[in-house]
Amino acid sequence: MKKIAIIGCGAIAGFVARSLDTEAGISVAFVVIQPGAEPDAKAVFGHGTPLCFTVEDFPCRPDLVLDCAGHAALIQHGEQILAAGIDLATVSSGALADARLLQRLSVAAESSAAQLRVVSGAIGALDVLSAARVGGLKSVIYRGRKPPASWLGSPAEDRLDLANLTTASVHFSGTAREAALAYPKNANVAASVALAGLGFDDTQVELIADPDVTENIHEVLAEGDFGSFEFRVRGRSLPDNPKSSALAAMSAVRELLNRVSPLVV
Repeated sequence: MKKIAIIGCGAIAGFVARSLDTEAGISVAFVVIQPGAEPDAKAVFGHGTPLCFTVEDFPCRPDLVLDCAGHAALIQHGEQILAAGIDLATVSSGALADARLLQRLSVAAESSAAQLRVVSGAIGALDVLSAARVGGLKSVIYRGRKPPASWLGSPAEDRLDLANLTTASVHFSGTAREAALAYPKNANVAASVALAGLGFDDTQVELIADPDVTENIHEVLAEGDFGSFEFRVRGRSLPDNPKSSALAAMSAVRELLNRVSPLVV
């Protein structure tokens, strides 16, 4: 039986917990939360799952920690978890646009032989990008297209009249690093594409507000010695939280199942 710990008690963590209820070979040993989140955590995981707040509070040593709580949680707990020799999987790839954080996490993982894994999240085709990088990847473009309301609370509000938008409009064009740092709640996909391919500074990103779409649309276009490919996914959100990608939650479950499956694809 694999013992995992989950950081967070939001929509993605809840989806993971529910999905693992019927899966053999994996148990949630405990949950890491922020002080004050105890009622939410108990509602998601039940009253029998131990709760803790720091790495020092861990009641046992898990086989893997799954971060479902966002950038702040990865910043707060990631280095200590990896330094303790515990593998860490995260949905918060956008936080790794901070070069200093990425360096600290990498050093911690290398020193303890632990591994930091970025789940695929709301996008796919990352395996193709990673493979193409080995043989000569030359250009990668990521385009993120969402309904105007999905960009509320982001810098798009300062560049577009989101409430009255009638045509699709680009509100950001630049590198993946710039996108991830400026749009921390919206650019995890751009960061994951960058990490799989050419890196944060050589991956180009366009972010678009489109009043004619109801789903989040992610596109990756890549060229290299392997040839070229275009990938597109129309993603729906979790019913519990319109801002959380259903596919991101599913990819977190897949990461856990890969730990116990006799065949991994």
